[in-house]
Amino acid sequence: MEMKIAVRQYRDQEGKNRCFHYFLTIDQEETPRLFCENYGVRICEENGAECVIPAITTSAVRIDELMTLLVDHAVGPAGLADIVADWL
Repeated sequence: MEMKIAVRQYRDQEGKNRCFHYFLTIDQEETPRLFCENYGVRICEENGAECVIPAITTSAVRIDELMTLLVDHAVGPAGLADIVADWL
């Protein structure tokens, strides 16, 4: 399952208009003693690339922090993996 969080349009360094769509991905994990949601991120560029990183954290607070960082800084699909690696 996923939820659309935001859409951001901006002009890149070369003057090209870019539009990124940000999604929160939600996977449900169940063990004999525990059931939880595991959150991830998907970013896709309109008419372009896409990157998905599932199962980043089970914390709603932490994924909210990450999503805010990604949206506020207009991180695109190409930069998602590096940002998540640094963030973790």
